[in-house]
Amino acid sequence: MKDTNIITLGCRLNTLESEVMRDEMAKAGVTDAVIINTCAVTAEAERQARQTIRRIKRERPTARIIVTGCAAQLDPAKFASMAEVDRVVGNAEKLNGAQLLGFGQNDPSSIVVSDIQEVKETAGHLVSGLDGRTRAFVMVQQGCDNDCTFCIIPAARGPNRSVPLDAIVAQVHKLVAAGHLEVVLTGVDIAAYGSDLGLCDDHGTGLTTIVRAILAGVPDLARLRLSSLDPARLNDGFFELLKTEPRLMPHLHLSLQAGEDLVLKRMKRRHSIADIRLIVERALSARPGLVFGADLIAGFPTESETMFETTVRNVQDLGLHYLHVFPYSSRPGTPAERMPQVPGDVAKARAKRLREVGDANLARHLETLRGTTQTVLVEKADFARTETFAPVRLTTPATPGNLIQVTITGHQDGELLAASSSVQAAE
Repeated sequence: MKDTNIITLGCRLNTLESEVMRDEMAKAGVTDAVIINTCAVTAEAERQARQTIRRIKRERPTARIIVTGCAAQLDPAKFASMAEVDRVVGNAEKLNGAQLLGFGQNDPSSIVVSDIQEVKETAGHLVSGLDGRTRAFVMVQQGCDNDCTFCIIPAARGPNRSVPLDAIVAQVHKLVAAGHLEVVLTGVDIAAYGSDLGLCDDHGTGLTTIVRAILAGVPDLARLRLSSLDPARLNDGFFELLKTEPRLMPHLHLSLQAGEDLVLKRMKRRHSIADIRLIVERALSARPGLVFGADLIAGFPTESETMFETTVRNVQDLGLHYLHVFPYSSRPGTPAERMPQVPGDVAKARAKRLREVGDANLARHLETLRGTTQTVLVEKADFARTETFAPVRLTTPATPGNLIQVTITGHQDGELLAASSSVQAAE
Protein backbone atom coordinates (compact mmCIF):
# COMPACT_ATOMS: atom_id res chain seq x y z
CA MET A 1 0.00 0.00 0.00
CA LYS A 2 1.48 3.33 -1.05
CA ASP A 3 1.50 6.29 1.29
CA THR A 4 -0.61 9.40 0.98
CA ASN A 5 1.33 12.61 1.54
CA ILE A 6 0.70 16.32 1.93
CA ILE A 7 3.19 18.89 0.71
CA THR A 8 2.68 22.26 2.38
CA LEU A 9 3.87 25.45 0.74
CA GLY A 10 3.62 28.87 2.37
CA CYS A 11 2.29 30.06 5.69
CA ARG A 12 1.55 28.64 9.12
CA LEU A 13 -2.15 28.66 8.34
CA ASN A 14 -1.47 26.29 5.46
CA THR A 15 0.51 24.10 7.87
CA LEU A 16 -2.46 23.85 10.21
CA GLU A 17 -4.90 23.19 7.39
CA SER A 18 -2.64 20.44 6.08
CA GLU A 19 -3.00 18.67 9.42
CA VAL A 20 -6.79 18.82 9.10
CA MET A 21 -6.51 17.35 5.60
CA ARG A 22 -4.18 14.66 6.92
CA ASP A 23 -6.85 13.67 9.45
CA GLU A 24 -9.51 13.65 6.74
CA MET A 25 -7.41 11.35 4.54
CA ALA A 26 -6.72 9.00 7.43
CA LYS A 27 -10.44 8.73 8.22
CA ALA A 28 -11.19 8.00 4.57
CA GLY A 29 -8.45 5.40 4.26
CA VAL A 30 -7.06 7.10 1.16
CA THR A 31 -3.83 5.66 -0.29
CA ASP A 32 -1.43 6.55 -3.09
CA ALA A 33 -2.32 10.24 -3.30
CA VAL A 34 -0.41 13.48 -2.87
CA ILE A 35 -2.08 16.73 -1.84
CA ILE A 36 -0.15 19.90 -2.64
CA ASN A 37 -1.30 22.83 -0.49
CA THR A 38 -0.17 25.85 -2.49
CA CYS A 39 0.75 29.45 -1.67
CA ALA A 40 0.05 32.56 -3.75
CA VAL A 41 1.76 35.32 -1.79
CA THR A 42 4.11 35.96 -4.74
CA ALA A 43 4.28 34.95 -8.39
CA GLU A 44 7.41 32.98 -7.45
CA ALA A 45 5.38 30.96 -4.94
CA GLU A 46 2.98 29.96 -7.70
CA ARG A 47 5.87 28.99 -10.00
CA GLN A 48 7.32 26.82 -7.23
CA ALA A 49 3.94 25.13 -6.80
CA ARG A 50 3.85 24.11 -10.47
CA GLN A 51 7.45 22.94 -10.25
CA THR A 52 6.60 20.86 -7.18
CA ILE A 53 3.63 19.25 -8.93
CA ARG A 54 5.81 18.14 -11.86
CA ARG A 55 8.51 16.80 -9.55
CA ILE A 56 6.04 14.80 -7.47
CA LYS A 57 4.49 13.22 -10.54
CA ARG A 58 7.92 12.11 -11.72
CA GLU A 59 8.65 10.60 -8.32
CA ARG A 60 5.15 9.11 -7.83
CA PRO A 61 3.80 8.36 -11.32
CA THR A 62 0.85 6.31 -10.05
CA ALA A 63 -0.21 8.70 -7.32
CA ARG A 64 -3.34 10.82 -7.57
CA ILE A 65 -2.33 14.49 -7.49
CA ILE A 66 -4.73 16.89 -5.72
CA VAL A 67 -3.91 20.61 -5.75
CA THR A 68 -5.43 23.04 -3.27
CA GLY A 69 -4.54 26.22 -1.38
CA CYS A 70 -4.38 29.87 -2.39
CA ALA A 71 -2.81 29.48 -5.83
CA ALA A 72 -5.41 26.84 -6.72
CA GLN A 73 -8.20 29.09 -5.47
CA LEU A 74 -7.06 32.00 -7.63
CA ASP A 75 -6.54 30.13 -10.89
CA PRO A 76 -7.99 26.62 -10.74
CA ALA A 77 -8.12 26.22 -14.50
CA LYS A 78 -4.38 26.75 -14.85
CA PHE A 79 -3.65 23.90 -12.44
CA ALA A 80 -6.40 21.66 -13.83
CA SER A 81 -4.83 22.02 -17.28
CA MET A 82 -1.60 20.43 -16.05
CA ALA A 83 -1.35 16.83 -17.19
CA GLU A 84 -0.02 15.82 -13.77
CA VAL A 85 -3.07 17.09 -11.83
CA ASP A 86 -6.16 14.96 -11.12
CA ARG A 87 -8.21 17.35 -8.99
CA VAL A 88 -8.17 21.04 -7.98
CA VAL A 89 -9.93 22.01 -4.75
CA GLY A 90 -10.57 25.51 -3.37
CA ASN A 91 -9.79 26.91 0.06
CA ALA A 92 -13.41 26.69 1.17
CA GLU A 93 -13.62 23.01 0.22
CA LYS A 94 -10.23 21.64 1.19
CA LEU A 95 -11.07 20.94 4.85
CA ASN A 96 -14.04 18.80 3.87
CA GLY A 97 -12.78 15.30 3.14
CA ALA A 98 -15.58 14.42 0.71
CA GLN A 99 -15.01 17.54 -1.37
CA LEU A 100 -11.23 17.39 -1.10
CA LEU A 101 -10.93 13.82 -2.26
CA GLY A 102 -14.21 13.28 -4.11
CA PHE A 103 -14.98 10.03 -2.29
CA GLY A 104 -18.57 9.05 -1.61
CA GLN A 105 -19.89 11.68 -3.98
CA ASN A 106 -19.56 10.02 -7.37
CA ASP A 107 -17.97 13.32 -8.37
CA PRO A 108 -15.81 13.13 -11.48
CA SER A 109 -15.13 16.88 -11.51
CA SER A 110 -11.52 17.96 -11.81
CA ILE A 111 -12.26 21.42 -10.33
CA VAL A 112 -14.13 21.97 -7.07
CA VAL A 113 -13.68 25.67 -6.27
CA SER A 114 -16.41 28.01 -5.01
CA ASP A 115 -16.54 31.80 -4.70
CA ILE A 116 -14.49 32.42 -1.55
CA GLN A 117 -16.03 35.88 -1.14
CA GLU A 118 -19.37 34.25 -0.39
CA VAL A 119 -18.04 32.11 2.47
CA LYS A 120 -19.34 33.27 5.85
CA GLU A 121 -17.96 30.69 8.28
CA THR A 122 -14.69 29.05 9.24
CA ALA A 123 -14.24 25.31 9.51
CA GLY A 124 -14.60 24.06 13.08
CA HIS A 125 -12.07 21.23 12.96
CA LEU A 126 -10.15 20.28 16.06
CA VAL A 127 -6.85 18.48 15.63
CA SER A 128 -5.04 16.62 18.39
CA GLY A 129 -1.60 17.80 17.36
CA LEU A 130 0.69 18.69 14.50
CA ASP A 131 2.64 15.96 12.78
CA GLY A 132 6.27 16.07 13.84
CA ARG A 133 6.00 19.45 15.56
CA THR A 134 6.37 20.42 19.20
CA ARG A 135 4.78 23.83 18.67
CA ALA A 136 1.08 23.71 17.78
CA PHE A 137 -0.86 26.19 15.65
CA VAL A 138 -4.48 27.17 16.25
CA MET A 139 -6.45 28.96 13.56
CA VAL A 140 -8.47 31.81 15.06
CA GLN A 141 -9.72 33.48 11.89
CA GLN A 142 -9.71 33.33 8.12
CA GLY A 143 -9.67 35.97 5.41
CA CYS A 144 -8.83 39.65 5.32
CA ASP A 145 -10.83 42.86 4.82
CA ASN A 146 -7.84 45.08 4.01
CA ASP A 147 -7.04 46.17 0.47
CA CYS A 148 -3.26 46.49 0.35
CA THR A 149 -2.21 47.29 -3.20
CA PHE A 150 0.36 44.46 -3.44
CA CYS A 151 -1.71 41.64 -1.97
CA ILE A 152 -3.83 38.99 -3.66
CA ILE A 153 -4.57 37.03 -0.48
CA PRO A 154 -8.04 38.54 0.22
CA ALA A 155 -9.10 37.17 -3.18
CA ALA A 156 -7.74 33.75 -2.22
CA ARG A 157 -8.94 33.61 1.38
CA GLY A 158 -12.10 35.70 1.35
CA PRO A 159 -13.40 38.15 3.97
CA ASN A 160 -12.47 38.17 7.64
CA ARG A 161 -14.25 35.37 9.53
CA SER A 162 -13.54 34.53 13.16
CA VAL A 163 -13.69 31.14 14.84
CA PRO A 164 -16.05 31.23 17.87
CA LEU A 165 -14.19 31.89 21.11
CA ASP A 166 -15.33 28.73 22.87
CA ALA A 167 -14.17 26.58 19.95
CA ILE A 168 -10.69 28.12 20.11
CA VAL A 169 -10.38 27.52 23.85
CA ALA A 170 -11.53 23.92 23.32
CA GLN A 171 -8.89 23.48 20.63
CA VAL A 172 -6.14 24.76 22.90
CA HIS A 173 -7.35 22.45 25.67
CA LYS A 174 -7.11 19.51 23.29
CA LEU A 175 -3.60 20.40 22.15
CA VAL A 176 -2.33 20.87 25.71
CA ALA A 177 -3.89 17.54 26.70
CA ALA A 178 -1.96 15.98 23.81
CA GLY A 179 1.28 17.28 25.30
CA HIS A 180 1.91 20.57 23.51
CA LEU A 181 3.39 23.20 25.79
CA GLU A 182 3.37 26.03 23.26
CA VAL A 183 0.53 27.18 21.01
CA VAL A 184 0.71 29.76 18.23
CA LEU A 185 -2.42 31.66 17.23
CA THR A 186 -2.54 31.94 13.47
CA GLY A 187 -4.76 33.16 10.66
CA VAL A 188 -4.63 35.59 7.76
CA ASP A 189 -5.12 38.71 9.93
CA ILE A 190 -5.33 37.61 13.56
CA ALA A 191 -5.34 41.17 14.90
CA ALA A 192 -8.76 41.56 13.24
CA TYR A 193 -10.14 38.67 15.29
CA GLY A 194 -13.70 39.22 16.49
CA SER A 195 -14.69 42.13 14.23
CA ASP A 196 -17.43 39.93 12.79
CA LEU A 197 -18.49 38.64 16.23
CA GLY A 198 -19.02 41.98 17.92
CA LEU A 199 -15.85 41.53 19.97
CA CYS A 200 -13.66 43.98 18.09
CA ASP A 201 -13.65 47.71 17.44
CA ASP A 202 -11.35 49.56 15.04
CA HIS A 203 -8.53 49.24 17.56
CA GLY A 204 -8.39 45.47 17.79
CA THR A 205 -9.90 44.61 21.18
CA GLY A 206 -10.91 41.19 19.87
CA LEU A 207 -7.31 39.99 19.97
CA THR A 208 -6.94 40.88 23.64
CA THR A 209 -10.24 39.12 24.38
CA ILE A 210 -9.11 35.87 22.83
CA VAL A 211 -5.67 35.92 24.48
CA ARG A 212 -7.20 36.51 27.93
CA ALA A 213 -9.77 33.77 27.39
CA ILE A 214 -7.14 31.21 26.41
CA LEU A 215 -4.75 32.02 29.26
CA ALA A 216 -7.57 32.01 31.82
CA GLY A 217 -9.31 28.95 30.39
CA VAL A 218 -6.24 26.77 29.85
CA PRO A 219 -4.01 27.23 32.91
CA ASP A 220 -1.74 24.32 31.90
CA LEU A 221 -0.68 26.07 28.69
CA ALA A 222 2.95 27.11 29.26
CA ARG A 223 3.46 29.39 26.26
CA LEU A 224 1.18 31.35 23.95
CA ARG A 225 2.70 32.93 20.86
CA LEU A 226 1.18 35.13 18.17
CA SER A 227 1.79 35.03 14.43
CA SER A 228 2.08 38.16 12.27
CA LEU A 229 0.18 41.20 13.58
CA ASP A 230 -1.27 44.23 11.79
CA PRO A 231 0.32 47.14 13.73
CA ALA A 232 -2.73 49.36 13.16
CA ARG A 233 -4.84 47.20 15.49
CA LEU A 234 -2.58 47.05 18.56
CA ASN A 235 -4.31 48.96 21.35
CA ASP A 236 -3.91 49.80 25.06
CA GLY A 237 -5.34 46.46 26.14
CA PHE A 238 -2.75 44.60 24.10
CA PHE A 239 0.17 46.35 25.78
CA GLU A 240 -1.41 45.65 29.16
CA LEU A 241 -1.44 41.96 28.21
CA LEU A 242 2.28 42.09 27.49
CA LYS A 243 2.86 43.60 30.91
CA THR A 244 0.68 41.26 32.96
CA GLU A 245 0.68 37.89 31.16
CA PRO A 246 4.11 36.19 31.32
CA ARG A 247 2.82 33.20 29.36
CA LEU A 248 2.30 35.48 26.34
CA MET A 249 5.72 35.22 24.73
CA PRO A 250 7.92 38.36 24.42
CA HIS A 251 8.20 38.13 20.64
CA LEU A 252 6.05 40.19 18.28
CA HIS A 253 6.10 39.78 14.52
CA LEU A 254 4.75 42.89 12.78
CA SER A 255 3.24 43.06 9.31
CA LEU A 256 5.36 46.11 8.54
CA GLN A 257 5.99 45.60 4.77
CA ALA A 258 8.10 48.77 4.36
CA GLY A 259 10.09 51.19 6.47
CA GLU A 260 9.37 54.39 4.55
CA ASP A 261 6.17 56.41 4.79
CA LEU A 262 5.52 57.14 1.10
CA VAL A 263 5.98 53.47 0.21
CA LEU A 264 3.62 52.51 3.03
CA LYS A 265 1.06 54.97 1.69
CA ARG A 266 1.33 53.52 -1.82
CA MET A 267 0.93 50.06 -0.34
CA LYS A 268 -2.27 51.31 1.40
CA ARG A 269 -0.95 50.22 4.76
CA ARG A 270 -2.68 51.81 7.76
CA HIS A 271 0.39 52.69 9.80
CA SER A 272 3.33 55.06 9.55
CA ILE A 273 6.89 54.67 10.77
CA ALA A 274 6.01 56.98 13.68
CA ASP A 275 3.29 54.47 14.62
CA ILE A 276 5.82 51.62 14.54
CA ARG A 277 8.26 53.54 16.73
CA LEU A 278 5.51 54.10 19.29
CA ILE A 279 4.54 50.41 19.23
CA VAL A 280 8.15 49.38 19.82
CA GLU A 281 8.51 51.87 22.69
CA ARG A 282 5.27 50.80 24.36
CA ALA A 283 5.98 47.10 23.97
CA LEU A 284 9.47 47.40 25.43
CA SER A 285 8.12 49.49 28.29
CA ALA A 286 5.54 46.80 29.02
CA ARG A 287 7.97 43.89 28.57
CA PRO A 288 11.68 44.78 28.69
CA GLY A 289 13.71 42.40 26.57
CA LEU A 290 10.91 41.73 24.09
CA VAL A 291 12.11 41.22 20.49
CA PHE A 292 10.51 42.02 17.16
CA GLY A 293 10.23 40.44 13.77
CA ALA A 294 8.74 41.95 10.65
CA ASP A 295 7.46 41.13 7.18
CA LEU A 296 9.13 43.33 4.56
CA ILE A 297 8.83 43.73 0.80
CA ALA A 298 11.94 44.94 -1.01
CA GLY A 299 11.68 46.72 -4.35
CA PHE A 300 8.01 47.69 -4.16
CA PRO A 301 6.96 49.66 -7.28
CA THR A 302 8.20 53.28 -7.21
CA GLU A 303 10.65 52.53 -4.36
CA SER A 304 13.73 54.68 -5.02
CA GLU A 305 17.19 54.03 -3.64
CA THR A 306 16.64 56.83 -1.15
CA MET A 307 13.37 55.29 0.02
CA PHE A 308 15.04 51.92 0.39
CA GLU A 309 17.88 53.40 2.46
CA THR A 310 15.27 54.92 4.76
CA THR A 311 13.81 51.46 5.27
CA VAL A 312 17.29 50.10 6.03
CA ARG A 313 17.92 52.81 8.64
CA ASN A 314 14.56 52.27 10.29
CA VAL A 315 15.04 48.48 10.47
CA GLN A 316 18.42 49.12 12.10
CA ASP A 317 17.11 51.78 14.49
CA LEU A 318 14.03 49.80 15.50
CA GLY A 319 16.14 46.69 16.14
CA LEU A 320 13.95 44.31 14.15
CA HIS A 321 15.50 40.87 14.61
CA TYR A 322 13.56 38.23 12.70
CA LEU A 323 12.87 39.46 9.18
CA HIS A 324 10.75 37.73 6.57
CA VAL A 325 11.92 39.57 3.45
CA PHE A 326 10.44 39.12 -0.01
CA PRO A 327 11.63 40.80 -3.19
CA TYR A 328 8.51 42.33 -4.72
CA SER A 329 6.80 40.03 -7.18
CA SER A 330 4.00 41.44 -9.31
CA ARG A 331 0.63 39.76 -8.86
CA PRO A 332 -1.93 40.04 -11.68
CA GLY A 333 -5.10 41.73 -10.50
CA THR A 334 -3.48 43.94 -7.86
CA PRO A 335 -3.17 47.76 -8.10
CA ALA A 336 0.59 47.55 -7.58
CA GLU A 337 0.88 45.63 -10.85
CA ARG A 338 0.02 48.86 -12.68
CA MET A 339 2.61 50.99 -10.86
CA PRO A 340 6.12 51.69 -12.22
CA GLN A 341 8.12 48.55 -11.46
CA VAL A 342 11.56 48.22 -9.85
CA PRO A 343 13.85 45.89 -11.86
CA GLY A 344 13.83 42.37 -10.48
CA ASP A 345 17.58 42.21 -9.91
CA VAL A 346 17.41 45.44 -7.92
CA ALA A 347 14.58 44.07 -5.77
CA LYS A 348 16.55 40.89 -5.08
CA ALA A 349 19.67 42.87 -4.13
CA ARG A 350 17.65 45.04 -1.76
CA ALA A 351 16.07 41.95 -0.20
CA LYS A 352 19.54 40.50 0.38
CA ARG A 353 20.66 43.74 2.04
CA LEU A 354 17.64 43.76 4.36
CA ARG A 355 18.26 40.16 5.38
CA GLU A 356 21.85 41.09 6.26
CA VAL A 357 20.60 43.96 8.43
CA GLY A 358 18.20 41.57 10.17
CA ASP A 359 21.00 39.06 10.74
CA ALA A 360 23.16 41.78 12.33
CA ASN A 361 20.30 42.86 14.60
CA LEU A 362 19.73 39.24 15.60
CA ALA A 363 23.43 38.75 16.37
CA ARG A 364 23.31 41.72 18.74
CA HIS A 365 20.28 40.22 20.50
CA LEU A 366 21.98 36.84 20.81
CA GLU A 367 25.05 38.48 22.33
CA THR A 368 22.90 40.02 25.08
CA LEU A 369 21.90 36.49 26.12
CA ARG A 370 25.46 35.24 26.65
CA GLY A 371 25.84 33.94 30.21
CA THR A 372 22.11 33.99 30.94
CA THR A 373 19.91 31.06 31.95
CA GLN A 374 17.03 30.53 29.54
CA THR A 375 13.98 28.30 29.60
CA VAL A 376 13.74 26.79 26.13
CA LEU A 377 11.29 24.57 24.28
CA VAL A 378 13.07 21.59 22.76
CA GLU A 379 12.06 21.09 19.11
CA LYS A 380 14.66 18.45 18.20
CA ALA A 381 17.13 16.55 20.35
CA ASP A 382 19.81 19.17 19.69
CA PHE A 383 17.68 22.24 18.97
CA ALA A 384 15.39 24.51 21.00
CA ARG A 385 14.02 28.05 21.15
CA THR A 386 13.91 30.66 23.89
CA GLU A 387 10.87 32.71 24.86
CA THR A 388 12.09 35.40 22.45
CA PHE A 389 12.18 32.74 19.70
CA ALA A 390 15.99 32.71 19.58
CA PRO A 391 17.33 29.40 18.20
CA VAL A 392 19.49 27.36 20.58
CA ARG A 393 21.91 24.60 19.64
CA LEU A 394 22.02 22.05 22.48
CA THR A 395 25.29 20.23 23.07
CA THR A 396 23.55 17.59 25.20
CA PRO A 397 20.53 15.85 23.63
CA ALA A 398 17.17 16.61 25.20
CA THR A 399 13.65 15.25 24.72
CA PRO A 400 11.61 17.11 22.08
CA GLY A 401 8.50 18.77 23.43
CA ASN A 402 9.96 19.48 26.87
CA LEU A 403 10.79 22.79 28.49
CA ILE A 404 14.32 22.77 29.89
CA GLN A 405 16.71 25.31 31.35
CA VAL A 406 20.06 26.01 29.73
CA THR A 407 22.91 28.40 30.29
CA ILE A 408 23.93 30.27 27.16
CA THR A 409 27.67 30.23 26.46
CA GLY A 410 27.71 32.19 23.21
CA HIS A 411 26.36 32.17 19.67
CA GLN A 412 27.44 31.06 16.23
CA ASP A 413 25.88 31.28 12.75
CA GLY A 414 22.67 32.82 14.09
CA GLU A 415 22.17 30.29 16.90
CA LEU A 416 22.75 30.41 20.63
CA LEU A 417 25.02 27.75 22.12
CA ALA A 418 24.13 26.00 25.37
CA ALA A 419 26.78 24.25 27.50
CA SER A 420 26.13 20.54 27.96
CA SER A 421 26.58 20.70 31.72
CA SER A 422 23.80 23.27 32.02
CA VAL A 423 20.92 21.27 30.59
CA GLN A 424 18.35 20.32 33.22
CA ALA A 425 14.60 19.84 33.39
CA ALA A 426 12.67 23.05 33.90
CA GLU A 427 10.43 23.12 36.94
